[in-house]
Amino acid sequence: MVGARISARNDPLPLILNKPFPSLMKPFLISFLTILTFAVTAAPTHLVTQQPLAVTTLPDGTILVDFGKVAFGNIDLLELSETQTITVHFGESLKDGRINRQPGGTIRYAQTKTTAQGAKTRVASAADKRNTTQPAAILTPKEWGVVLPFRWIEIEGWKGKFTRSHIQRNAAFASTWKDDAATFVSSDSTLDQVWELCRYSIKATTFAGIYVDGDRERIPYEADAYLNQLSHYACDPDPQMARDTFDHLMKQPTWPSEWAPHLIFMVHADWMQTGDVAWMSQRFDSLKKKTLGERAREDGLLVSNDKQIKRDDIVDWPLGERDGYVFTPVNTVVNAFHLRAVQHMCEMAKAAGKTEEAKSYAAQYEKAYASFQSKLFHAATGLYTDGESTKHSSLHANLFPLAFGLVPEQHKEKVIAFLKKRGMKCSVYAAQYLLEGLFENGAGDTALELILADGDRSWKHMLKSGTTITWEAWDNKYKPNQDWNHAWGAAPANILPRYIAGVRPIAAGWSKILIQPQPGSLTKLSSKTPSLRGPVQVKWERANKTWNVSLPNGVSAQLDLPASSGQKAYIAGKAVAAEMQHDRLVLKDAVTGQVTVTIK
Repeated sequence: MVGARISARNDPLPLILNKPFPSLMKPFLISFLTILTFAVTAAPTHLVTQQPLAVTTLPDGTILVDFGKVAFGNIDLLELSETQTITVHFGESLKDGRINRQPGGTIRYAQTKTTAQGAKTRVASAADKRNTTQPAAILTPKEWGVVLPFRWIEIEGWKGKFTRSHIQRNAAFASTWKDDAATFVSSDSTLDQVWELCRYSIKATTFAGIYVDGDRERIPYEADAYLNQLSHYACDPDPQMARDTFDHLMKQPTWPSEWAPHLIFMVHADWMQTGDVAWMSQRFDSLKKKTLGERAREDGLLVSNDKQIKRDDIVDWPLGERDGYVFTPVNTVVNAFHLRAVQHMCEMAKAAGKTEEAKSYAAQYEKAYASFQSKLFHAATGLYTDGESTKHSSLHANLFPLAFGLVPEQHKEKVIAFLKKRGMKCSVYAAQYLLEGLFENGAGDTALELILADGDRSWKHMLKSGTTITWEAWDNKYKPNQDWNHAWGAAPANILPRYIAGVRPIAAGWSKILIQPQPGSLTKLSSKTPSLRGPVQVKWERANKTWNVSLPNGVSAQLDLPASSGQKAYIAGKAVAAEMQHDRLVLKDAVTGQVTVTIK
């Protein structure tokens, strides 16, 4: 087992303190930087040896090796009876039965010449300067050798017989990862394939010990990290990698406006996952500037300057995924993120016993929320505009307010109808929030349709390509330099367990959870969702009208189950108190342990 390391060159404290600041300032700087920076480590990672799935000798004598899925790593050639001077090709993509040597974008292809002999020869490609020499790149241990993402190997020039026993892949993953921690199986095989694609994407991209944005740069970004965190929790409950990534990003933040509030989202998510108030409290003060509150004007709305309008206010990425968004000094998406961040800060202040700060954040939220509704909502259309000085309403100006709980009940119908009409006019990043907003507001059927959609803006498109890790964008034509190993494209890894199975915490640390399944067109469903208290299991079949729930010790669940008018809920043959809310039955009393609920 080998732990990933972060280069000391990334530590700004010695550099700052060696600057010619007045001596009286240095104690202040040390105190200030101690608040803002934490001891940054990387979660433990290791190399796992893997045997190939298949080995084929092609007509020209080239040996094609398939490891089944892409992983970050390299290979060993084993137990060679004679010296082999060969050319080895590494690839993520296959075309016409051969490794695609011109795959486009940042889809990986590499080759190297080597001389292999004896019991074991490690073979790796040359290092990519972009992701190993720039100061912000996260480095893997030197003793591993160079790692890159690949599924396929071609070997040219091999003499004699080649078998599976001659090769192994050294694949890098988090040491704590448990493959059986989470499961999702349904009546729709495509949905199950989407789940596995996304689940494995989260596992495969743990290779660096810190969440990075794919192989092109290997740099952490706040939005990528938060989406990684949500899906990591849904697939394996260990919080350490998310914590280490957060601490790293507090030392090396990136530039987009909306990326800063994502650090607040990360700490809030950690608190809800672990119930660890101490870890959250230690970082609370450092988060205050991440609300972007210094940009607020008198009415509480944030204002963007010219630089922020032209570059920093990102809305979505890449540029072509913004649905024609009109950028103005008062940006609706930026303000939606600000409101969500302030709301989270209020909740965390209360949990940490910071009563006065909680009151201050509550007042800040109330003022900004009122201005958000009066200045950014267009009554004539029933939609939010992109900003204060435009009448244009994009998908993004409406999906983020819906996802963040900012749309008043009386306006939801038109906003949801608009989102349904626009569809997936956003990137794989914003898809996380679009799906959350739909599932949270009674439009789960539409959300499931989007997950299973045809066309090139879908996970089905990724599956058809043969990739085994999600992409940075929906297709190369939307982002020509995209990676094929980007975990921010893996939203279904957390969306399916949280909303299709419906399992999510409503009290910090999973002592109380909500089970609110939205199976839509599915006819059966079985899921296991991990938590630090143990797995939560949900099983259902439409034919027998039963929901089987299994909870770990110390966890109680509020059940909110789909039903038809006039139906009742039964446990052990006895009707139980439940309230019909729209097309759902909400059981009055929480359940514990193992429970079977029949709806009829």
